[in-house]
Amino acid sequence: MGKVILHSAVTVNAAYEAPTPEHWLELDNDSKDANLGQLTLADAMLLGRKTYEGLAAVWPTLGQVPGMEKFAARINAMPKYVASRTLSGPLEWNATLLEGDLAESVKKVKENSTLWVSGSGEFAQALAERGLIDEYWFGVHPHLWPSGPRFFDGFGPLRLDLVSTTQYKSGVVMLRYRPANAEGTA
Repeated sequence: MGKVILHSAVTVNAAYEAPTPEHWLELDNDSKDANLGQLTLADAMLLGRKTYEGLAAVWPTLGQVPGMEKFAARINAMPKYVASRTLSGPLEWNATLLEGDLAESVKKVKENSTLWVSGSGEFAQALAERGLIDEYWFGVHPHLWPSGPRFFDGFGPLRLDLVSTTQYKSGVVMLRYRPANAEGTA
């Protein structure tokens, strides 16, 4: 049995989307290497429509950007499962549209795969509301942003158990959690 891992970069005040493009969060080499290592733990990506469209627009060309070759090779090669009420298949970029009920579709794919959810604010909340996230991995960056969407506004309560913490030279701290009521999801 696989699992669903939500992975996101956030600020200290939980913003996950930069107020302007020049404010996007940057990783040091240690945390960048760790993120690539974490990404290799997954068999496939699980994405909402907005994240799928955004990533599909840039990642196929990022393999030509110095320092991004390994990330691009991994991300571009991974199967992607996309949840959407508005897209219709077939999809590009090694992607498959999930059909039917979200919970049933995700559980079916998860039977044989560990799924990596990258960002995806609204989609992440939809997964959390249905109890589909087995682990929450937050790369907390030492920034405060004055605006922008925050994760899980209006959702909860949900108690999380801390699995691990890792601090990087840049001040980024990786926090891994599991839902406290999750039995046998490890």
